[in-house]
Amino acid sequence: MEFENVSVMSIAHAVPPHRISSDWIDNQLSKTMDRLGVHKGLLEQLSGIVARRFWDEGVQPSDVATQAAKQAIEKAGIDPDKIGLLINTSVCRDWIEPSTACIVHGKLGLSSNCVNYDLGNACLAFMNGMDTAAQQIENGQIEYALIVNGEGSRHVIGETIKRMADGNCTEAQFRAEFAALTLGSGAVAMLLTRADLAPEGHRYLRSVSQAATEWSHLCRGTTEQMFTDTRTLLVEGLKLARHTWERALDLFGWSVDRFDQFVLHQVSRVHTDQLCATLGIDTERCYKIYPEWGNVGPAGVPLTLSMAVEAGQIKKGDRVALLGIGSGLNCSMSELIW
Repeated sequence: MEFENVSVMSIAHAVPPHRISSDWIDNQLSKTMDRLGVHKGLLEQLSGIVARRFWDEGVQPSDVATQAAKQAIEKAGIDPDKIGLLINTSVCRDWIEPSTACIVHGKLGLSSNCVNYDLGNACLAFMNGMDTAAQQIENGQIEYALIVNGEGSRHVIGETIKRMADGNCTEAQFRAEFAALTLGSGAVAMLLTRADLAPEGHRYLRSVSQAATEWSHLCRGTTEQMFTDTRTLLVEGLKLARHTWERALDLFGWSVDRFDQFVLHQVSRVHTDQLCATLGIDTERCYKIYPEWGNVGPAGVPLTLSMAVEAGQIKKGDRVALLGIGSGLNCSMSELIW
């Protein structure tokens, strides 16, 4: 899909206060690792993740999504009453019902005319939310849309450590749940609007998506537990990424040289490096957050974008590609001019 009159007006993120190292997780699992013959440091060695973040105990996804949203609205300098759409894209939720979106809507005090709902699609949800909002803006249904996300990994990592530390944990169980230890926490929000309403905004131009749902069994999770076939997920995810990239080349004439910067959904070092190798991307043009943040789910792409802008790696006028892969399998790629 292509957009002629959509811009990103602002983006903002919130930082969890607690840094949890991979060494700390190793120490919690030392007895099981010794029993299974797993050497200390394997988590950091395999994933490249040195640490991830936790929110305070009891903090809800809506709390941190609201925090990031307030920053994005303040950066944009608009009247919140003008926001016509709020989409929450978090995997983590306060409750099964009501939607987390309506809780964020209430905390922000948005207009009763502002439509609000949750949109879920694993690690692709935020990018899908951008497309959904952009279509409504392009069609003239709304003028401003707010996309939010708040993820927390404290609970699932804590429960995973409990199961792995149990004396009955098998090698197969340890391997199947290992990827859950890479999960991180974060919150991010983005405000989109019509390009003519934001002359200093960042043009959102186009996106493409592809699916390979025959692999939907490779990663399955609940609030308590996540099972992942990491090897097959990597192989099939890279195949889907190549297919999606080739489709973008056909539809939009994309090439690696077209872009100044690439913003990737980052699962680990091996995933990041192999995605770059598969598509021929120079890793120096990819701002990396996984060493200190881990896999932040659907917050990953927008969080990386926000941090890259803050760090000065993405500058005004840069042409940026957003590349996301989510369990399912689904893949989305987008283009914007910052």
